[in-house]
Amino acid sequence: MMTNLVKELKALRKGRGVHVGRIVERIGPSLAVACGITSADGAVAAKQKLVTRLTELVEQLPEDLQLAARAAFGLIPDVRQPLYQDRVTWVAARIDRDSRTVRRRVDEAVEQLAELAATTTSRVDGGWHTAELSVAVVLDQGQPEVLERHQVVVDQDGVDSLDFTSVFPVRRRDVDVHLLYGGTLENRVDRPGFTLVPAEPLRRGDTHDFTVRYRLPNREAMHPCVLHVPERPCELFDLRVRFEHDRRRFVRTFDGVLQRSDVEPAGMQQAVDRAGEVHLRFRRLLPGLLYGVRWGGSAVCSVRRAS
Repeated sequence: MMTNLVKELKALRKGRGVHVGRIVERIGPSLAVACGITSADGAVAAKQKLVTRLTELVEQLPEDLQLAARAAFGLIPDVRQPLYQDRVTWVAARIDRDSRTVRRRVDEAVEQLAELAATTTSRVDGGWHTAELSVAVVLDQGQPEVLERHQVVVDQDGVDSLDFTSVFPVRRRDVDVHLLYGGTLENRVDRPGFTLVPAEPLRRGDTHDFTVRYRLPNREAMHPCVLHVPERPCELFDLRVRFEHDRRRFVRTFDGVLQRSDVEPAGMQQAVDRAGEVHLRFRRLLPGLLYGVRWGGSAVCSVRRAS
């Protein structure tokens, strides 16, 4: 899929980019899948989905590639030159570099966009998505505790179960799990995680809340991270971690990081406040990318994909 996406993105940047006439004919099959475009979509809907998805993906690129990518595809409102080369020239003048440098950046951006699109294309059926995931982690007690509040929105009728996993790596035998409200909680047998069964099947448009409390026997059982890799779109991930006052003054945060098997993501350093807390908010989470926080030096946290 990635090879096809690269070819289709390079074809899309030609001419007027996303503003070309008869846009549907310029959207290849792999790009259509990545953008959720179907045969039932007309030109207006297809273009809207394309622009929205490309914009989301470009925001995940390194900062030095974002301007070149936006201009290449015509995503900047004031840059509507009819030719790709004209937009390259515009970027070159803007960043005081030659056109060859800009073209190299665009090519690098296309490769990364294709990888992001292939990685973040949803791997699960529809049915529901997460409106808000709020997580509070308390580490200044002898027995660590994690509260997860899930607010989901139902996208089709008849949803009678919601599969999810915790946002922190833990062996099930090491944690006491208790559903505070929202239905009945069941362990999944086939893979890690849980199934939430609401009291009644949910209908399209319904909003459903449930909260789960995790208690660990001691601090050693808590891995030094809280990381979320959504498999479904998530509008907001609100994360609070409370440390002991005299420890963990800096943490590493991850906001939409593409995971690679050969390189461990470094994250961004952030100070913990004077109360010993860190509060993070991640918006418009893309499936397959990494969000959250890690502390405790260079310890590696294994990440399970969360629904």
